[in-house]
Amino acid sequence: MAAPGENLKINGDRLWDSIHEMAEIGPGVAGGNNRQTVTDEDGEGRRLFQKWCEDAGLTMGVDQMGTMFMRREGTDPDALPVYVGSHLDTQPTGGRYDGVLGVLGGLEIIRTLNDLGIKTKHPIVVTNWTNEEGTRFAPAMMASGVFAGVLDQDDIYQHEDAAGLKFGDELERIGWKGEEKTGDRKMHAFFELHIEQGPILEAENIDIGVVTHGQGLRWVECTITGKESHTGSTPMKMRKNAGRGLALVTELVHEIAMKRQPNAVGAIGHIDVYPNSRNIIPGKVVFTVDIRSHELDTLKEMFAELESEAPKLCESIGVKFEAEIIGQFDPPAFDENCVTAVRNAAKRLGYSHRDIISGAGHDACWINRVAPTSMVMCPCVDGLSHNEAEEITKEWAAKGTDVLFHAVVETAEIVE
Repeated sequence: MAAPGENLKINGDRLWDSIHEMAEIGPGVAGGNNRQTVTDEDGEGRRLFQKWCEDAGLTMGVDQMGTMFMRREGTDPDALPVYVGSHLDTQPTGGRYDGVLGVLGGLEIIRTLNDLGIKTKHPIVVTNWTNEEGTRFAPAMMASGVFAGVLDQDDIYQHEDAAGLKFGDELERIGWKGEEKTGDRKMHAFFELHIEQGPILEAENIDIGVVTHGQGLRWVECTITGKESHTGSTPMKMRKNAGRGLALVTELVHEIAMKRQPNAVGAIGHIDVYPNSRNIIPGKVVFTVDIRSHELDTLKEMFAELESEAPKLCESIGVKFEAEIIGQFDPPAFDENCVTAVRNAAKRLGYSHRDIISGAGHDACWINRVAPTSMVMCPCVDGLSHNEAEEITKEWAAKGTDVLFHAVVETAEIVE
């Protein structure tokens, strides 16, 4: 198939202006964004994106999960579309680029094709997946998970936020519950551009990350049970301190990951201590261990070691350890042809690049189960994300979108 010439590039100024115009909707308190899923601000952002897409000649489809599919026709009505996109929803204290770059980068591809009068054999569909972040309604990557058949839509509709509002009701309230059955679409390929959300590309002064794999993960909810007692009057040898068990398991999780460097990470995030009083020795601690690796065998080994060693550590100090997996997905290996298209695009454009593994979950990780998929990454300052101080440069955004443009358009096949 014909590849775009190395002189073909997107309009970086137009992309940058669009990103910052979108950021005016749901502004954060410190320069970022608070445009959480299926809020009024999410609805407003969707309407702006819809307007821009329709101005570019795209037609809209919306599925029952609210995902937006904006289509540019190809010359072959029977050819499966090439999909490109990410998400517009943000964290409560989110940045301007996480997800948004991938959606508006997809739109910029269409605008550039229109500017140049280029036609493709395959249709191209720019996609805004609903609730990638999972911050207001769990889990993350919600709509793409339903699309890929790993989450149940009826169940997802019943998920509640902190105020007790249901996802399905809120999706309908803001006017973005579509008629189209989720997951009915067939894809020729899917590409997603994203900021790295890590420090590697910037630290190595590299323009493009060619994402070959995503990390698999296990979220393990752990409960350590001891005995509540007075901190002042209980002798040290007679204590059954669940908090001390937490400290031992925290160090164990660190050791489990460190033994498997550079292919593993692990930490304890969410922690609830009971009764959480200054002068009571904790009788129970409930916490979540997050372990990740792009190697499935490594991931399984890490969980097995936690399951084996943590109970021994806790038993040695007179407390009880229990664990249950509450979230998981196996590491995705992205499609070789799509990965090659991204790598070749970076080479063609003369941009420095390296293979990279995505440390975070993305919609592409679920879509990879039902269609050939790959990702493009660009650097972000200090690797910072999920923070209003998240920052990238206009040059990084443009180069990432240039690579996305070439990979998508080559896959969609230019019509001479």
